[in-house]
Amino acid sequence: MTPQQIEAAMDGRIRPVSAARAEGFLPSPMIQNHAAFLTFLPDGALLCAWFGGTLEGKSDISIHASVLPAGADQWGPVRKLSHDPDHSEQNPVIFHAPEGDLWLFHTSQPSGNQDECRIRMTPLTRDADGVAAGQGRFLDLPRGCFVRGNMQIRDGAWELPIFRCVQRPGQKWTGSHDDAAIAISTDQGRTWRLEVLPQSTGNVHMSPVGDVAFFRRRQADHVARSEYADAGWTAPQPTDLPNNNSSIAATRLADGRIALICNLSSAASSDDRRASLYDELGEEDGRPDADPAGGCVPVWGVPRAPVAVCLSEDEGRTFPTRIVIEDGPGTCLSNDSTDGRNKEMSYPWLVEAPDGTLHIAYTYHRRAIKHVRLAPGWAASTTRQA
Repeated sequence: MTPQQIEAAMDGRIRPVSAARAEGFLPSPMIQNHAAFLTFLPDGALLCAWFGGTLEGKSDISIHASVLPAGADQWGPVRKLSHDPDHSEQNPVIFHAPEGDLWLFHTSQPSGNQDECRIRMTPLTRDADGVAAGQGRFLDLPRGCFVRGNMQIRDGAWELPIFRCVQRPGQKWTGSHDDAAIAISTDQGRTWRLEVLPQSTGNVHMSPVGDVAFFRRRQADHVARSEYADAGWTAPQPTDLPNNNSSIAATRLADGRIALICNLSSAASSDDRRASLYDELGEEDGRPDADPAGGCVPVWGVPRAPVAVCLSEDEGRTFPTRIVIEDGPGTCLSNDSTDGRNKEMSYPWLVEAPDGTLHIAYTYHRRAIKHVRLAPGWAASTTRQA
């Protein structure tokens, strides 16, 4: 599809493709839409949040959201949930607090400087047209903390997965020293402390599922996995899934299996490379790139396709079943959403409804958020497997 064809299809309608599948593009007034997050609201509606603007890293990037009412086939109007004119606001995470409050967490950074990022926490309220944002505040965490994964509660404490974009004085962030951490709050989000995962350099976008967690890798080699023990999270170890230095998400299905959604590609499967994530911003920065010594050498530009749901029956140690949701070239050597060069299908998210329906959302060519709905029994009825 061309950018113009995608724009014409962004009407929020969900249309049947087969007896087991329906899909559509969420509405958005923005020309770039990325990093979807899905969650169910207490009334059964499905909430999707993402970031949109002209180009990732630009100050016009903000958090947006739309709601699909229970039983509906049309996404509701888009709401803008963040309003900082000087920062790029990215990676929304929605949290249902035990007290009944609904919270939005998202990043806020100047330009492409992820090592200067702060995390903002904002209350959300439900109304007839979707969700609305209240007055937010920044968390008391060091600069450089980033979010993408689900919040969990352990022994009454809030645990927010973090990846740290570690600052290198006088050097420009490249991802070379990023590592994984957990931000912990014991007072309902008023104050926070960090616990860094051991030997986790290069492991980001932690996606926890109870006592196991999965990671994107800056090295673009494989999805990694960690376990929670009495002493905390173990050092991440490789799984049998590839990773292309792009986002993943995991959840536990009602039947007990772990479902992980990702791109089935890695640096070993393609020679495509780009200089960095933000090499198109066109802003003057005389600093040298961060020296990777003591860290890792990030790999950028590996194709972001296909999108696949991978199933594990052994707590995420292996994923023998890999169901391709959509395939394509996945080209991501440019972040531009208007000229048709970007063909990525990335940053997927998935949630299972109480009736077994699986909802999936992912970035489509950096132009739109695509929603795919699979009917109950989808794992058995879907034949496209990798």
